[in-house]
Amino acid sequence: MKRAILAGAAVVSAVFLAGPVLAQGTAQTVSIEHVDVQRLSAGYRSTEIIGSPVVNDTNEEIGEVDDLLVEPSSKVLFAVLSVGGFLGMGDRLVVVPFGSLQVSDNKVMLPGGTKDALETMPRFEYATK
Repeated sequence: MKRAILAGAAVVSAVFLAGPVLAQGTAQTVSIEHVDVQRLSAGYRSTEIIGSPVVNDTNEEIGEVDDLLVEPSSKVLFAVLSVGGFLGMGDRLVVVPFGSLQVSDNKVMLPGGTKDALETMPRFEYATK
């Protein structure tokens, strides 16, 4: 019994008395970019955009924002739009660059967009994992 207690005390002492373990190899650096938080705080949250109707120049509803995706390699943002269908039935998904949308006053606009043009775009499907 005494041996077990002494052995345990020796292990605990060794852990506390040992110096910090330092990583070997090259030091890593993280690029930190200055962000204007005041300006950013006036931006739109994804939860405010997803589900929003998309209109064109003539205020005709041409789709709805279904999702926002970031392309893995270039980190470019895209909007997945739900187009066509009726009451969520028969709709299809298409993708447009987020930069082609104008968001203002809680309104999402695709200048020059039409229902027909969106419906002729390639169908988007999420990758299966």
